[in-house]
Amino acid sequence: MAIQGTHEPEFVEVLAEFERNFAERGEVGASVTVTVDGRTVVDLWGGTADPSTGAEWTEQTLVDVWSCTKGATALCAHILADRGELDLHSPVARYWPEFGQNGKDAILVHQLLDHQAGLAGVREQVPPGAFFDWERMVGILERAEPLWQPGTRHGYHGLLFGFLVGEVVRRVSGRPLAEFFADEVAGPLDLEFWLSLPAAQERRVAPTIPADLTAPGVLPPSLFTTAMADPTSIPGLMVINTGGYMVPDSFNSRAAHAATIGAVGAITNARGLAGMYRPLALGGSFADVRLVSPRQVAVMGQVTSACSVDAAVLVPTRFASGFLKTGDNSHLPANDKEGVLLAEEAFGHSGMGGALGFADPKAKLSFGYSMNQQGPGIGVNERGQSLVDAVYRALGYHQTHEGGTWFRG
Repeated sequence: MAIQGTHEPEFVEVLAEFERNFAERGEVGASVTVTVDGRTVVDLWGGTADPSTGAEWTEQTLVDVWSCTKGATALCAHILADRGELDLHSPVARYWPEFGQNGKDAILVHQLLDHQAGLAGVREQVPPGAFFDWERMVGILERAEPLWQPGTRHGYHGLLFGFLVGEVVRRVSGRPLAEFFADEVAGPLDLEFWLSLPAAQERRVAPTIPADLTAPGVLPPSLFTTAMADPTSIPGLMVINTGGYMVPDSFNSRAAHAATIGAVGAITNARGLAGMYRPLALGGSFADVRLVSPRQVAVMGQVTSACSVDAAVLVPTRFASGFLKTGDNSHLPANDKEGVLLAEEAFGHSGMGGALGFADPKAKLSFGYSMNQQGPGIGVNERGQSLVDAVYRALGYHQTHEGGTWFRG
């Protein structure tokens, strides 16, 4: 497989692992970008963007990065918080009065970011195509009753996070989430990163290739087996009651890419992910663009919610006000062992099937990895983790034990 792009000599192991992903780990098309101290040290891409046509993955290829989108949406909320326009510890209903129905009046903004609001799913039947209609989803969430008493449990708000946090951003800023992100983040940083993709860019998108969970030897995560066995369970409500979104003809459609689905719908590539996190790796600013203050960066990296069994994804998770933190699930059964192994100071977000973007302020590191072939889990699989591991080794980091947190010293 011919790999394109550049890397600095000390990061040659990243190239080697990227090549191994294609040769040994089932990669189809992918890109990886790394910056250190603001400088791009790795920018690689290769493979096939669309197996149905044979189109190559080029420097210009874009792809849905799934839940990496949550990092972009969370960043928008933190920008407003840093400006004093949004109090993360105030009730959501202060900014979005209609939200305070049916036992939701005391839910705090940070509980939306921390996946503690009891809205991992909704019991009301979500109509076909509703994820493409922002106002319709807002109405459903306004009427919803929490699935548990808010603040008492942690359960990943996998598909609804973006509508929840994004509507708060809209109410506070007066701008739709996608417009706010374009104006305040992607535009100033000159990123090819969209929360609502313009039609002119559609031809560049590589379709997502879902993992075949029925293939021999594949063990679906407990999230999916539980959801299929009981669609009324919390995992079932999260992944099945989506108005049909979670099927390839839907999430790969032009309608999906044009819509604003702030939990899972961002279209970008590794360069876009690493570019978004680059200022956050440098105290909040890069190249005369300030996203947030160093004080807010510290808030963004501080663990605010953690649990041994997440009510929605059924594995341990750790979050920092909308961002995923390092988590070692290697002790779990094979179908649930995917986590993400970073340094403790790092924060970012993975995407279903393996995508990843994060910042590590201590290492002044930002990282992005995007691909079209999803793995069977919802965390970071061997392909992405091998790239992360190679980056940290190049920076002189070590692990506490095999599969443990990365640290310098």
